[in-house]
Amino acid sequence: MSGVLSSSIGRKVAMAASAFFLMFFLLQHFVINITSIFSPETFNELSHFMGTNPAVQFVLQPVLIFGVVFHFVMGFILEARNKKASVKYVKNNGAANSTWVSRNMIYSGLVILAFIVLHFIDFWIPEMKYKYIDFLPESPNRYYEELVHKFHSPIRTGAYVASFAFLALHLLHGFKSAFQSSGMSAKRAAKLETVSKIYAIGIPVGFIVIALFHHFNQH
Repeated sequence: MSGVLSSSIGRKVAMAASAFFLMFFLLQHFVINITSIFSPETFNELSHFMGTNPAVQFVLQPVLIFGVVFHFVMGFILEARNKKASVKYVKNNGAANSTWVSRNMIYSGLVILAFIVLHFIDFWIPEMKYKYIDFLPESPNRYYEELVHKFHSPIRTGAYVASFAFLALHLLHGFKSAFQSSGMSAKRAAKLETVSKIYAIGIPVGFIVIALFHHFNQH
């Protein structure tokens, strides 16, 4: 593993692989959360399954956490190495030859990282405390009310909306970079461009809708 990550191509491929993994998780997370708008009962059922299934809790969850940490650490490493590449500064006019998003992926990534920390504080840490520290009895119907409560604050809701807007920008360039790093041909990547744009814009917008829906429909 260390041998693969020691090369520039290896690091980019690893970065792309972790990105695709996190994109799959994000889609799964969205599918569950969107049900909270249409059917609180379904949301509770799905959340209860995810929150009590041993494979999810003790296998997939640690893998996910590792994937998040790996992706961001690798992103910082690639950014640092890019800044050290003198050719980039001597021969490339960044403003003329690249988009604002591509030049500022590290900053959109930092916003997303801050959001993930907020999300952990809001949901993951209380969930771990509920189950493994306080050892409270499992209630299959608690998840919807807990979700709605988190979007009561306009400040927290605004932070979620802004974070998902940055996520859309990050994904738009991230898909292109991931396709290139994975060795996908330009022709095949072009065919997937429409799908990737739908995902990159649609999923964050969907999460924004969820946040705003629950914020403006407080009982």
